[in-house]
Amino acid sequence: MIGVEGLSCSRGGRPVLAGLSFDLRAGEVMAVLGTNGAGKSTLLAALSGELRPDSGRVKLGARVLDDWPALERARCLAVLPQQSELVFPFRVEEVVALGRMPHAAGAQQDRFICAQAMAAADVSHLARRSYLTLSGGERQRAHLGRVLAQVWDAGEQGCLLLDEPTASLDLAHQQLIMQQARAMAAKGLSVLVVLHDLNLAAAFADRVLLLHQGQLDALGEPWEVLEAERIGRVFGVSVQVQRHPLQDCPMIIL
Repeated sequence: MIGVEGLSCSRGGRPVLAGLSFDLRAGEVMAVLGTNGAGKSTLLAALSGELRPDSGRVKLGARVLDDWPALERARCLAVLPQQSELVFPFRVEEVVALGRMPHAAGAQQDRFICAQAMAAADVSHLARRSYLTLSGGERQRAHLGRVLAQVWDAGEQGCLLLDEPTASLDLAHQQLIMQQARAMAAKGLSVLVVLHDLNLAAAFADRVLLLHQGQLDALGEPWEVLEAERIGRVFGVSVQVQRHPLQDCPMIIL
């Protein structure tokens, strides 16, 4: 679980987030939505400890984030940024194994978890391939396997933060990413996903956090947040919101 209390952040001296307060609960998937520049990636950077807030605080479990020793925090908090690059010719299985570095579970247990994580990210068939030979989408999935391996056995103490994880993926693998987000939440983890696709958020998120001009515009279940009037005001587009014919969730139509 992550608790955010009065969080304000800036980048390069420019205020980006102002006074955010919310909880990311154990066992839930929260989607963060907003226009470009709304503060989504800045929020994720603050939640991960990469960016120190100007004011307010972030708590991981019962402790302020800064009070966690780095190694202990790495065992339960994993981050998939928008861009993850490696310049060394690691095999995919080695990339995924990097996620187990904070742990001391034993080689056999680590190999088992890495195999499960590679299967979850659909990269098992790429295990012996050099990372440098992969396509952009394949690289993204290799890094997904890495962060899944990092918090695979973290349980309710674990948090998974994903920054636009579907951006470079085809439709099938977009679905796969979000299904794995839900699977990790089912294991008790807190999962936060930054997205641009409102329909993916509607279909897979328990709650949606909508940022607008650095402030929390709305937070609630998809039906509560993804209203046509609000979407039009925040995103500047006219939409219709209907019930999805196959799922009990909103469907946004341009």
